[in-house]
Amino acid sequence: MNGIFITVEGPEGAGKTSVLQKIGQELIRQGLNIVLTREPGGIRIAEQIREVILNKENTEMDERTEALLYAASRRQHLVEKVIPALEKGDIVLCDRFVDSSLAYQGYGRNIGMDEVWSINQFATNGIMPDMTIYFDVDIERGLNRIAKNDQREVNRLDLETLDFHKRVQEGFDLLLKKFPDRFVKIDANEDFEKVYEHALELIKKLLLERGAI
Repeated sequence: MNGIFITVEGPEGAGKTSVLQKIGQELIRQGLNIVLTREPGGIRIAEQIREVILNKENTEMDERTEALLYAASRRQHLVEKVIPALEKGDIVLCDRFVDSSLAYQGYGRNIGMDEVWSINQFATNGIMPDMTIYFDVDIERGLNRIAKNDQREVNRLDLETLDFHKRVQEGFDLLLKKFPDRFVKIDANEDFEKVYEHALELIKKLLLERGAI
């Protein structure tokens, strides 16, 4: 595949979605072929699965069911949208990917990272991002941002305990150490413009290295 696959990750309220949207718009303005997408979701079937996973009423959902639904959504998203775009040589910017499942379900839910990695290897055929930008934010700050943002959807994961969100952050910290060649971390406690500029700089650097710009 000739395209470039970039993902963003982070705990709740890190601001990655807003930053990625602005980056996508800027790169499109510069004439690049950008596919901006998200997980879970991005295409019709995956968006339907997203509604099931994140529905606040589905409090009885089993941890393994949750992990399997994420993997199923990811598989459909890949084959229908991401892989075709990469085969065309497009630049895919994706809000969350496998690393979220590893941190949230594997570590946060105590299922085990190896177990979640296994089902996602089956779902993705081993496809992984060229670069993952991790938006590092203090847990309390991130959750406060969510509480103050009337425009943001409040989903089932937002309502989890503080201990759960801390475990998710610990899971991401482990992934940063496990995949240092792919992960880059930025301070998402900074104001929006600084975080945006830093993330855009990292993405442009990768695109220059790959000859995309």
